[in-house]
Amino acid sequence: MPEKYFKCHVRYCFWHDKMNFILILLVNSCLGHHYSNKRFPKDFMFGVATSAYQIEGAWNEDGKSESIWDYALHKYPNLTVDYTNGDVACDSYHKVAADVAILKELGVQHYRFSIPWTRILPRGFQSEINMKAVIHYQNFIKKLKKNGIEPMVTLYHWDLPQSLQNLGGFLNDSLPEWFVHYAKVCFHFFGSDVKYWITFNEPVHICLGGYGYGYFAPNIYGEALWIYRCIYNVLLAHARTWHLYDEEFRLIQKGKLAMSLNNDVYIPASNKETDIEAADRLLQFMLGIFANPLYVGDFPEIVKFRVAERSKAEGRNQSRLPELTQEEIAYIKGTSDFFAFNVYTAYKVAGLDYEPPITNPPTISGDQGGTIFQPPYWENTTASFIKVVPWTGRYIFKWIKHLYKNPEIFVTENGYPTHGNELDDRRIFYIKNYLNDILNSIYEDNITFLGYTVWSLMDNFQWNFGYTNQFGLYAVDFKSPNKIRTPRPSAGFYRRIIESRCLVNNCVD
Repeated sequence: MPEKYFKCHVRYCFWHDKMNFILILLVNSCLGHHYSNKRFPKDFMFGVATSAYQIEGAWNEDGKSESIWDYALHKYPNLTVDYTNGDVACDSYHKVAADVAILKELGVQHYRFSIPWTRILPRGFQSEINMKAVIHYQNFIKKLKKNGIEPMVTLYHWDLPQSLQNLGGFLNDSLPEWFVHYAKVCFHFFGSDVKYWITFNEPVHICLGGYGYGYFAPNIYGEALWIYRCIYNVLLAHARTWHLYDEEFRLIQKGKLAMSLNNDVYIPASNKETDIEAADRLLQFMLGIFANPLYVGDFPEIVKFRVAERSKAEGRNQSRLPELTQEEIAYIKGTSDFFAFNVYTAYKVAGLDYEPPITNPPTISGDQGGTIFQPPYWENTTASFIKVVPWTGRYIFKWIKHLYKNPEIFVTENGYPTHGNELDDRRIFYIKNYLNDILNSIYEDNITFLGYTVWSLMDNFQWNFGYTNQFGLYAVDFKSPNKIRTPRPSAGFYRRIIESRCLVNNCVD
């Protein structure tokens, strides 16, 4: 049914430019009856998200040191499509009151944001704590709490101190020790007011983007040579942080801690066994490689097998994927208090009728052994990598439930990009339909969700896309001195859903 459901919408996309209003009516008449009339549970949390580098600006103020993104974009401005950076961004570091005001206006229950390592520990190490930054975030968090907004703090959203990158960054096996010291400072100063902690945001991009394909800072191109060492260090850093919190802070602070995993949803291109196996294999390589150690213990068997076999064929004495010891397996397993998950789009996966060739350097696609694509009839957005396929959300939620014993899921990012004066109606459609999939997952699949988080509160610096993609419920005028925030129609739409806890006019309890 989902594929048919989506094609029903796409039939009218061709006429969008000429018949915009008629299109919306046709789409709604075609899809409207699919919306659930159930209410979201009373304890289900609605929120929005941002990250420090993308909104704060003030890149070298109040004792903050240089991050890997500061360094990369100052040295190589062409890394972004519009030659911009996050030096000023939304100027949120100076606009705390304004940002809290629009959060309150939205009526959200939680706000996910990040605290930069570079502000708290400018040299990267706990030997020097920047108290000016500590006081800044203490005041911000208290403002949120005063307005009834639960802070969800991300400790690492991609802005590693450049001083630590100079020591090898995530490839240095001291990374877990560096990170747990930073986390301990944050728990100590902010933990009494924070009940939800995220250690790392989208670790697949930290490793795949930073040390594999090199599309994200620190922009190291190593294909499949170094990404697994990065993944190993991320897992150990997360586990050490969870154990620290559990042993020293949880009893008093009573918070929860997780790592925000992300994944494009990979669905089989057909009902052929090779396609089904390939789709599952890619999910294991991209999502399971983190989730399996956290929930089951050890890396997925198919990942271990394929990387070991291809490493051997390359003439290596050991697998490029580090082997977890029994002590490490036991130490990492169970270190997630909820399943934090970011989801935006999907791909279809076709299996291969041959084994990918051995290359130097080894390739990530070779390890994974599958071909991904997005059908032309899937609706486009202004971001080439995001197609509008909300019906695939339920597919991945059920996959998570089945493999990891039905954990509590918290959707920590989900959002839609626009550009310029593009209509906001598709963002509304996108959010509404992902929320519909969550409702169906709750009431039909018996999956527990803690909450949902829109990316993003406001337009911001979107990494390699600079300011060319806008994800905000609030538009930001980046040309204005005050970086004026203006609510889009989607902000009002989201506020009404939060108030009613319902997607349609007449809901049943």
